[in-house]
Amino acid sequence: EMKLVESGGGLVQAGGSLRLSCAASGFNFADYAIGWFRQAPGKEREGVSCIRSRDGSINYADSVKGRFTISVDSAKNMVYLEMNSLISEDTATYWCAGATLPLLTICSHRGVLAGSLDVWGQGAQVTVSS
Repeated sequence: EMKLVESGGGLVQAGGSLRLSCAASGFNFADYAIGWFRQAPGKEREGVSCIRSRDGSINYADSVKGRFTISVDSAKNMVYLEMNSLISEDTATYWCAGATLPLLTICSHRGVLAGSLDVWGQGAQVTVSS
């Protein structure tokens, strides 16, 4: 069974940093597609960043480009989202999501992992105080 569990959320002041972690069990790290999504209160869920091993795609939403970094540590079965220079607009619940069949996904240039995403974490709250 494939499972994703996020951790690392919390409260941070504007300008600060946080690292979200996503523990990925049951995944094949020779062939994976993982995305980070977020949803702020009153807003729709949006893609933040994605990484796809099949074509080496690593992409970010324009709103986080240059501030956030997605990475994978296959030895630890972990996916990370390093978030720097946080602003109040980054306040949201964040999820990592993946696919049992990475072939059926696309990591768009806007940082959205699209396609057959059938594994989601439980979410992690990030609150940025101004």
